[in-house]
Amino acid sequence: MKKLRVTVNGTAYDVEVEVLADTDQSGSYGYESTTVLNPAPRPAVPSTAAPAPAMPAPAPAAPPAAAPSAGASSLTAPLPGVVKGVKVKEGDSVKKDAPVVILEAMKMETVINSPVDGVVSKVHVSVNQSVQQGEVLVEFS
Repeated sequence: MKKLRVTVNGTAYDVEVEVLADTDQSGSYGYESTTVLNPAPRPAVPSTAAPAPAMPAPAPAAPPAAAPSAGASSLTAPLPGVVKGVKVKEGDSVKKDAPVVILEAMKMETVINSPVDGVVSKVHVSVNQSVQQGEVLVEFS
């Protein structure tokens, strides 16, 4: 192990580095101490040229999941993730803000609550299923 001191933005850090290959037998690794300075910002120069034409806005993306049946409310995934729990089944009555589905994204669990009072008419997901943002999880009647 080789002990080195590295300075980043004026703060010195003492680190240990494991040398995997040493081709120079003198003990020197051929490194130099170098100071890197950020270039000074250039002063703003007012432009006399006409502004560039605005780019057209991109077309909106199509919805990722099929719309629920007419007259029904649905609960959609607010973020992509993996279903870790489904707290309801078809026919269950739920109150608004009751836990319905648990999603895991980036090693964090998110409880998805019911948006309405109602009866679960269809559960579209199961445990360990991957879902995309906007995908319908549960439908209510």
